Amino acid sequence: MTQPALPREELRGLFLFEHLSDAQLDWIEQNAVREEFKADSVVIREGDPATCFYVLLNGALRMTRVVAGAEVEMKRSDQRGSYCGATQFLAYQDSEATYGATIYAVSDLTFLTLPAAEFAVEFRQWFPMAAHLLEGMYLGWRNTDALVSSRRRLVALGELSAGLMHELNNPAAAAVRATAALRERVAGMRHKLAILAKKDIDPDLLELLLDVQERLVKQVGDAPKLTAMQQADREDEIGDWFDDHGIDQGWDLASIFVAAGLTPKNLDHVLESVGEGLLDGAIRWLAYALETEMLMGEIEDSTSRVSTLVGAAKQYSQMDRAPHQFIDVHEGLDSTLVMMSGKLGEGIRVVKEYDCLIDRIPAYAAELNQVWTNIIDNAVGAMGGEGTLTLRTWQVGKQVRVEIGDTGPGIPEEVRQRIFEPFFTTKGVGEGTGLGLDISWRIVVERHSGDIKVTSEPGDTRFEVCLPVEEQASL
Repeated sequence: MTQPALPREELRGLFLFEHLSDAQLDWIEQNAVREEFKADSVVIREGDPATCFYVLLNGALRMTRVVAGAEVEMKRSDQRGSYCGATQFLAYQDSEATYGATIYAVSDLTFLTLPAAEFAVEFRQWFPMAAHLLEGMYLGWRNTDALVSSRRRLVALGELSAGLMHELNNPAAAAVRATAALRERVAGMRHKLAILAKKDIDPDLLELLLDVQERLVKQVGDAPKLTAMQQADREDEIGDWFDDHGIDQGWDLASIFVAAGLTPKNLDHVLESVGEGLLDGAIRWLAYALETEMLMGEIEDSTSRVSTLVGAAKQYSQMDRAPHQFIDVHEGLDSTLVMMSGKLGEGIRVVKEYDCLIDRIPAYAAELNQVWTNIIDNAVGAMGGEGTLTLRTWQVGKQVRVEIGDTGPGIPEEVRQRIFEPFFTTKGVGEGTGLGLDISWRIVVERHSGDIKVTSEPGDTRFEVCLPVEEQASL
């Protein structure tokens, strides 16, 4: 439904038009119309011909774009005077212009609508030099941003993929080695069982031996962690026990029994169960059984590690999840650390000081993961591969705070004042684009209605991200 446009006095109250001349306002008044839309209706759709320039008079809207086949919410606004629609009318010919986003009415709303093609002609006449500058700036920015962003994404994807593949390779290789060793041990158990059978072992004695085996195998999972000195002492004790009872090459078996958490007292019980005549075969059979159990545990640990890494990668990318949801910030921080483990290396100690009682927050989880990635990546670079990375969370009222600190050389005051500026970087040519912290600032402040601050001195640099725990009217 259309209504007459606003009178001149109300037009001048909109920040877009407050400095226009009377003649220019007359043109706006004559060519603009009021349009009303019901809540949940579609105002414009991405990809449709861009025919109108919209100025919000009242109500709330949300803007979405299709990214990789999924509709992603870009912004919400209820600010009077906000504009959308054919916003790049200066940069395109009429036949090329399409809407760059879909606009939905969150509530009943009213727009002041201008015809884009006619407005472009008038705008060039009103502000010819500004029109040329804006057109050149927009096209230049668009081309530069596309090139730099594409390159940055490819580099970041390559680094993350390389780190993830390295992390996956370790448990996968361990599982392969353990499986090969397990095959040998199972074959050895079959061989030892055949030897025991040839000795005409009493069935009751064999059953007793199997009971001993099951009891000892169950102890493997509860085996205590020993220091190198304790391990050596325990191996000496068991090796001496084997020597005292005539077990050949007992020193080779001692490490297996120690790793399984057994002591000479356990071996005494084995001796009582099978007697001296079958002790050698029983000990070697039990060694195979214990090592088989430990190898199966190693395989389980390795495959669980692979599953954990895949889960972290899915959480980091937010695969199969809604773009906007209530999240636990700790999940994003942890998945980011996993994805960046290749960069962290052995020289960087990670300290987590999480407050597990903080509220879940409404957020675009994948975008916040990009924030954590950018800040942690800068921290790792600043520390030069050695230092302490500290992640801390807490809650103050209706805000969750996330602090990421490093022990690098610090950020000078003159640099600190500019670190959130686009294309500002202290890295060498080819090493940084100067967009990481600018993107982080936009995600936190513009997309999540939060704040991001930095404090720094030599040996202690901290980035603090503040995020609301409640939905905001403008995201």
